[in-house]
Amino acid sequence: SGVQPPQPAFPPQMPDYKHATLQEDEGPEPAGDGSASPDSVEVGFRKGTGPLLSRLASRSQLELVLCTVTITLALLLGITIVALAIQYNPSHKMCLTEACVRVASKILEALDTDTDPCQDFYQYSCGGWIKRNPLPNGRSKWSTFNSIWDQNQAIMKHLLENSSFNSSSEAERKTQRYYLSCLKEQRIEELGSQPLIELIDKIGGWNITGSWNQSSFMEVLKTVSGTYRATPFFTVYVGADSKSSNSNIIQVDQSGLFLPSRDYYLNKTANEKVLTAYLDYMVELGMLLGGSKEPTRLQMQQVLDFETLLANITVPQAERRDDEKIYHKMSIAELQVLAPAIDWLDYLSYALAPLELAETEPVVVYGDAYLQQVSELINSTDRSVLNNYLIWNLVQKTASSLDQRFETAQERLLETLYGTRKSCTPRWQTCISNTDDTLGFALGSLFVKATFDRDSKAIAEEMISEIRTAFEVSLEQLDWMDEKTRQAAKEKADAIYDMIGFPDFILDNKELDDVYDGYEVSEDSFFQNMLNFYNFSAKVMADQLRKPPNRDQWSMTPQTVNAYYLPTKNGIVFPAGILQAPFYARNHPKALNFGGIGVVMGHELTHAFDDQGREYDKEGNLRPWWQNSSLEAFKNRTACMTEQYGRYTVHRENVNGRQTLGENIADNGGLKAAYNVKAAPGPGVWCSVRTPESSHEGLVTDPHSPDKYRVIGTLSNSRDFVQHFGCPLGSPMNPGKHCEVW
Repeated sequence: SGVQPPQPAFPPQMPDYKHATLQEDEGPEPAGDGSASPDSVEVGFRKGTGPLLSRLASRSQLELVLCTVTITLALLLGITIVALAIQYNPSHKMCLTEACVRVASKILEALDTDTDPCQDFYQYSCGGWIKRNPLPNGRSKWSTFNSIWDQNQAIMKHLLENSSFNSSSEAERKTQRYYLSCLKEQRIEELGSQPLIELIDKIGGWNITGSWNQSSFMEVLKTVSGTYRATPFFTVYVGADSKSSNSNIIQVDQSGLFLPSRDYYLNKTANEKVLTAYLDYMVELGMLLGGSKEPTRLQMQQVLDFETLLANITVPQAERRDDEKIYHKMSIAELQVLAPAIDWLDYLSYALAPLELAETEPVVVYGDAYLQQVSELINSTDRSVLNNYLIWNLVQKTASSLDQRFETAQERLLETLYGTRKSCTPRWQTCISNTDDTLGFALGSLFVKATFDRDSKAIAEEMISEIRTAFEVSLEQLDWMDEKTRQAAKEKADAIYDMIGFPDFILDNKELDDVYDGYEVSEDSFFQNMLNFYNFSAKVMADQLRKPPNRDQWSMTPQTVNAYYLPTKNGIVFPAGILQAPFYARNHPKALNFGGIGVVMGHELTHAFDDQGREYDKEGNLRPWWQNSSLEAFKNRTACMTEQYGRYTVHRENVNGRQTLGENIADNGGLKAAYNVKAAPGPGVWCSVRTPESSHEGLVTDPHSPDKYRVIGTLSNSRDFVQHFGCPLGSPMNPGKHCEVW
């Protein structure tokens, strides 16, 4: 602080595999099996607009909770330890405070006591909750976290609609203007599709709706992805260099799919209904923008076929978990040789203007084989199909800002993709979510000042310290790790940088205003506000390239109900949104808070040592620091976990044990760390209900296991659980073989 001027708090764009959160997005993972959408991390993140599908999913579930924390474990620990305390510690003083009684009541309500806990602990601990909580209309998944986010949204609505709103911060005033522009439905209906039609004409036209410039492939690509931040073919962002974490570098990754995963395109039999609904959606939007039905259907089928070819060369998430293998550093000149269909110096110079780039500029490519094949695909595809695909990327990104006809079309697709039943999401909720995506830190300033107890920061820091100590104690007890690696691991744990509640800059009006300086917001044009944001976020990204990474940048807004670990910073973040009941409350006994937020802390800390985090040293650099003997032992232990979770099924579909490995390691390690500091219960908020369609989407996109198996998998690995519940050998919760890494 003070060493360099304040930088925008929007982190450089990063692939999801380098950004380990506690729970999945309430919506699909960014398209492309591991790539990420540029707008989800730059300027207060437009989580819901790129690709548009992220926005669609958010509408059906919890509007962009940004990862509705499953802290499934977090609170699952609770019920376990309550039982242990009652069963084995009858002499301990019973907690009879109002908070303890209230939490105990919630736990009892959640139980299904007719189920044997040794047969199915998830049903035992959640059966009552599931009976009392049928899936609401319009939601594809529901848990306690949805209601927490709904409460947060209501608070933000009150703050922005307050008639006495009179902030001295221009950024906060922009936030209110943006929100009010979104609420002006009559104005949005009057404009109809015209704003997007005019934008398409400005870019050079669209073959589906009229004439188009047939010689402008590079110009359209630069505008669609550079100016408006769509991600056709690939995504480009600026972020910390994994092998030199004190410097930023241009990074290129795979992207370009609309549907949540390549699986939807390639497994055609299982996903026939989704593919049909998607094509219908494409055609409907094309017609709303001026296309004729049959020509539009023919050309949109060609776009869908092209996306299918992209899906075929897209590398699955499960095969992208070794950061060392997918990291390829090269110059722009070398990138040009690798993928010659794109004029990379021209493209990157445009995307990062006004910076001056040369062919010697270094670039990190994640997936060189993918880019090589994309280049070949571009060269072998008719220019009219490429133009249609590029403009379709822009259409899908911006359509949610248009009138009700576009929203209705989206909802029809959503019903098929996620199994939601029709409902009308209140406009204000949609607009709160949009505002959080775009001006999230300015909105966070209002939220924090209204809700966050500053003492919670110090209390949380003390809790993290205790969790860290417990983890280091368990390190000392590992019999498979050599001393040199053990010492390095301890040093890394000691060096983990924790960020609690909110970044300090949001409470300094000048610094907050500086962050959003240059972003123009009008109360009268929601669509234009969105376009201005895309352009502004591109400039923010470019501005970061010649600066060192800001350690205090956050990838989540303060009101977010989640937490994350970032390897290149060796840092963990716990926003104010999660530092509230049932995870944490000042009037809860210390042990109760450890049973909630404590398990979250243990989970995120363990990410520093999962199959990906362990590749980074204490400074956040990707380099080999393990001795071979310990590395082999680690791989053997993680193989046990991969096999274990890969046996679990949902609707006869297997969990992907490789894809979920990192989160499974963190779940198991987090539970153990919190258990070692004598955590006590949180209420049963890890329980959830979900449509079959949403469950399938989670299985093919989510790096977390389904909630049920985050509970069963973790506890069946716990010898303490097995012992204290007296589960017989061979029972589902005591299979005999326990997978343990940390």
